[in-house]
Amino acid sequence: MGGVNVIIVSLALPSHISLCLKVAKRLLSKGVDHVTIVTTEEARHSILNPNSQSSNINFEFFSDGLSLDNDRSDGEVINSLETKGSKNLSNLISALQKHKDYSCMIFGPIFHYAIDIAAKHGIPCALLWIQASAAYSICYRYCKGINEFPNMEDLNANVHLPGFPTFKVRDVHCYILPSAPEHMRNIFVNLFKKIEKVKWVIGTSVYEIEEEVVKSMASLSPIYPIGSLVSPFLLGENSDMCETKDSCIEWLDNKPSNSVIYVSFGTIAVLSKEQIDNLAMALKNSNKPFLWVLNPSKKEDGVEEELPPKFLEYTKGRSLVVKWCQQERVLMHPSVGCFVSHCGFNSMIETILAGVPVVGLPITSDHPPDAMLITKVFGNGVRVECGEDCVASTEEFERCIWEVTDGPNAKEIKKRAMKMKELARKASEEGGSADNESTRIGASRLPGALASKPSNLFNNKLTLAWPESTLEARKPLFGELESTPSY
Repeated sequence: MGGVNVIIVSLALPSHISLCLKVAKRLLSKGVDHVTIVTTEEARHSILNPNSQSSNINFEFFSDGLSLDNDRSDGEVINSLETKGSKNLSNLISALQKHKDYSCMIFGPIFHYAIDIAAKHGIPCALLWIQASAAYSICYRYCKGINEFPNMEDLNANVHLPGFPTFKVRDVHCYILPSAPEHMRNIFVNLFKKIEKVKWVIGTSVYEIEEEVVKSMASLSPIYPIGSLVSPFLLGENSDMCETKDSCIEWLDNKPSNSVIYVSFGTIAVLSKEQIDNLAMALKNSNKPFLWVLNPSKKEDGVEEELPPKFLEYTKGRSLVVKWCQQERVLMHPSVGCFVSHCGFNSMIETILAGVPVVGLPITSDHPPDAMLITKVFGNGVRVECGEDCVASTEEFERCIWEVTDGPNAKEIKKRAMKMKELARKASEEGGSADNESTRIGASRLPGALASKPSNLFNNKLTLAWPESTLEARKPLFGELESTPSY
C-alpha cells in the first residue's frame, strides 16, 4: 500500500487514453511509483489487450450508467456520467483504496464531480487541463467573475484580460458563450464553482509559448504546464514511426519542399456541404498539391462529409484524399507548406513542433482561443473569416492559403513558426519547463515522491489493442466531448 500512487480518471476516447498514458509515464519518471488509469467500461475490450500487464501502470473500469450498445449522444452520456457514473466511480475508488493509498486523483473537466469524490475518500485532487492555458485563464476569469467581460452575445465586442492581447468575444471558449449547449456550459460552471478544492491544475500546454498567460494566473489559480506531451518523433528523436510504409508519406516524397497544403479537421469536427465545397474550390484554384483528410463516416444531422462531383478528376496529379493519416509524420515532412486546421489543441501543438504555418478555421470548443493564439500571440498563421451564415467563402480560403504560402507576410509567418518550434522543443529538453514542472508536481507536491528517483519514462511497457500512433484512426466511442484528436 506504500509508495506514491496516483489515479487518473479518463474519458473512454482513444486520444484521451493516450494522453493519460503520457501523463502517467511523465509522473513515473519524476518519482511516482504507480498510476491507475480509471475509465468507463466500453473501453475495456476496445482499448486494452485482455492480457496487458504493467508493473506500474494499470487500468480499472466503471460503468457510466448506460448499456454498452447505447450510441452515447453528448447530452445523454454527460448526464449519465454525472448522475450514475459518479456513484460507480466512487464505489470503484473505495475498492481500490483497500489495496493502495493514493496521493492524488487527477481528472479532466468533464469529471468535475471527481472533486467531491476525491474529498469523500480523503485524496488530494488535481485538474488535468488538456487545452491551452489561455483557454483555462479565459474560462476561469469568466466563470469566477474575476474580470469584466462585455456582452457575450456580441461576438465582435473587445475583451481585455491580463496576459492577453485585446481579442474578441468570438475568440473565447465556445462552451462559456450563451449559445453553448446547456450540458457543455454546465460542465464549466460546475467545475469553476469548486475549483478552490483542487490542489493543483496541471496543464498539457507549453510554458514557453504561453508564458504571459501562465504568469497572469499565478496569483489566482496557478496552472503548471508539463507539455508538450507528444511522441519523441515530433521532438526530432528517432522513432519506429519512420520505418513503417505509408502511402501518404510516399506521395509526399514526390512533391517539392514546402509545396503541399495539408488539410485536416480532426476526428470530431464536421464541415457542412457548403463549407466543403468552398474549400474544395479554393484548393482547386490554388494550383498547389494538397493532402486532404476527409472521413465520410463523420456526419452531422445525417449529412456525410463528401467531395463535390468530379473534384478529384479536376485535381488529378496534385491531390490525395484519405480517410486518415499519421498526422505527426505528415506535418514533419519537408514537402508540407501549410496546415489548414480546425485549431484543436493537439493539432496546434503538433504543428508548432513541426514548424508548419497554419490556416485556422475554428469550429467549436477550444478552437477559437487556439486560433486567437495562432494569429495574435504566436504569429504562425492566419484565421479564416466566416460570413454571417458562419460559412467561409472560396475567396476567403484562397486569401488565407495565399497569405501563408506566397503573400508578403509568408516569410515572416514561416519565421515565427520556426521560432515557436524552437521554444516548444526547448521546453521538453532536460531542464526545460516541462521537465521542471513535472519534477515539482511529482516530487514537491505529491508526498513522498523523490525528484532524484531514476527516470523510467521509456521503460513502462503496456500492451494496447492497437499501436498508440494509430489511435486517431479509431472511431470515438461517443459524440463531441473531445475537441482535438491526434494521439
